[in-house]
Amino acid sequence: MSFQSDADSAERPMNMLELKAILLVDDDRQLAGALQWILADENFLVDIAFDGEEALIRVKVNEYDAVICDLKMPRLQGDEFYLKAKDMRPNLADRFIFITGFATDPKIKLFLTGHNVKYLVKPFPVQGLIECVKEMLSGR
Repeated sequence: MSFQSDADSAERPMNMLELKAILLVDDDRQLAGALQWILADENFLVDIAFDGEEALIRVKVNEYDAVICDLKMPRLQGDEFYLKAKDMRPNLADRFIFITGFATDPKIKLFLTGHNVKYLVKPFPVQGLIECVKEMLSGR
């Protein structure tokens, strides 16, 4: 019987991709499901939360490389979730991409510009979201 030493196994190249974990937060279940499939097809691991409260629980127990978040949601809106998540995990502060159909709403516009965060206006081209995520993660 032959045993392989740790040194032998360390020399073999690993053919595994380093997958990046994304939290997708949107109360539109159809959009969230579609984006989950699209991002998974780009080799991202994607968790979904359907409002900010559910997303906070996920942020407490998981590490994410990026968060894609709607702004207008029930229970806990995206801006409030962002502030709480940032307090909980400060390293997430510059890893949010907001998606919204209400970018011209004065309160939302003030939040987006005041916090200097990335955002896309719905409806947005899916390729634009993918490129935004890849660009954000390329610096990591």
